[in-house]
Amino acid sequence: MLLRIIALLLALLPAAHATRLAPPPASKLRQEATRTLRPYVLKEAAWALQQEPITVTASNSPRSAGGPHDFFSEGDYWWPDPQNPGGPYIQKDGLTNPDNFTAHRLAMIRFSRIVGALASAYKLTGDEKYVRHALTHLRAWFTDPQTLMNPSLLYAQAISGRFTGRGIGIIDTVQLMEVAQGVLVMQAAKSFDPRDLAGIKSWFAQYLTWLTTHPNAREEMNAANNHGTCWTVQVAAFARLTANQDLLALCRTRYKTVHLPTQMAPDGSFPLETKRTKPYGYSLFNLDAMAMLCQMLSTPADNLWGYQTPEGRGIRKGIEFLYPFVKDKSAWPFPKDVMYWGNWPVAQPFLVFGAVQFQNPAWLSTWQQLEHAPAVPEVVRNLPVRNPLIWLN
Repeated sequence: MLLRIIALLLALLPAAHATRLAPPPASKLRQEATRTLRPYVLKEAAWALQQEPITVTASNSPRSAGGPHDFFSEGDYWWPDPQNPGGPYIQKDGLTNPDNFTAHRLAMIRFSRIVGALASAYKLTGDEKYVRHALTHLRAWFTDPQTLMNPSLLYAQAISGRFTGRGIGIIDTVQLMEVAQGVLVMQAAKSFDPRDLAGIKSWFAQYLTWLTTHPNAREEMNAANNHGTCWTVQVAAFARLTANQDLLALCRTRYKTVHLPTQMAPDGSFPLETKRTKPYGYSLFNLDAMAMLCQMLSTPADNLWGYQTPEGRGIRKGIEFLYPFVKDKSAWPFPKDVMYWGNWPVAQPFLVFGAVQFQNPAWLSTWQQLEHAPAVPEVVRNLPVRNPLIWLN
């Protein structure tokens, strides 16, 4: 009898040991992330409640070939030619020209910031005042005929003397991801008029048609680096809002058969980003975009977080590669970025979503200690997911 009791006790020891070492459940890490975000959300939402709408119609550039409702921006790294001042601009990769027109881009970033903050505060508190104010901005951008933006991007990242607009400029509307997600979070609120919702969804449906059919958009879809990833992540966000299952399936397929196999090396790095003039910032940006694809597109039957190519490429591999250099940037094995090296990293979305999915408290702890309210415009621009709360399920 004694031997049987001893045998039973020994059998229980590994299970008890495993219980002690088990990682915290995803729900606990999600709660910790929410607790971390709460003060930032409420402060940002208080600011957002004081803001009036500013859309593309509030400013214009004489260099734009479009009309007052058309979004316009100019290629960042293009400058006047000292040898030919009135001629076509020349490229200086990685060096931003401060004299280029950026008003529409800044207005869209501001719009994203406002809607993301208000949707986050609504999710935290249930207070309908946040929804009502968000609607003033949503109507201005998408349904008011006096101020709306046309659902196309024909004139983005133009180059003086060369192009009136380029496919590469489609990355500018990555800022609308959190607008679309914010609408998803708020759409069931009593204050959200069904007619407003129908108008907003109609705008995004029209933009999706343009994104998937226009030659500029198709060119961007097939871009080999972070631009291709950002085409897919935008389409995924807008297709979720409009419930376009065909496009959601397309995005899942592109993640698994295009982005992972062609952009990620076996060690989890992104060679197409690390060879550029801002290898660190671009690597962070591309990993964030891929993590967002996993966050948006995963289903019980098709979990992209757990997906790996036959060679082992997957989102976990990407996070495991980059995380040590987020925790200690001095160990970065590639050249430093030519600009903004000192401003990265911030609270990257791949850390918080990866921490919850893979139950990794170390990733969450690092994310908690990073900057959650960056103020450098270039950092804000390259951090389109600034409100993780509205994406956490």
